[in-house]
Amino acid sequence: MPQHKSAAKRARQSAKRRLYNRIHRSRMRTLIKKLRATDDAEQAVAQLNEVKAYLDRLATKGIIHKNKAANLKSQLDKKVNALR
Repeated sequence: MPQHKSAAKRARQSAKRRLYNRIHRSRMRTLIKKLRATDDAEQAVAQLNEVKAYLDRLATKGIIHKNKAANLKSQLDKKVNALR
């Protein structure tokens, strides 16, 4: 139990952020899994654009590191290019 008001507020903020980050990280993983499971090239390209935009947004907000976003985008590019 926090002993100060500021510590209590920090605990509340941390809980909110943890939930927010968990939701977005989960959505990111789901989008990536769907893209990797796709066999249709045209559909994969459309999904790739959506996933890339989402990864950039998460990196900008600090939910994931910018290099992690870049690495994931690179891997997914390779996957989609192999389908063509």
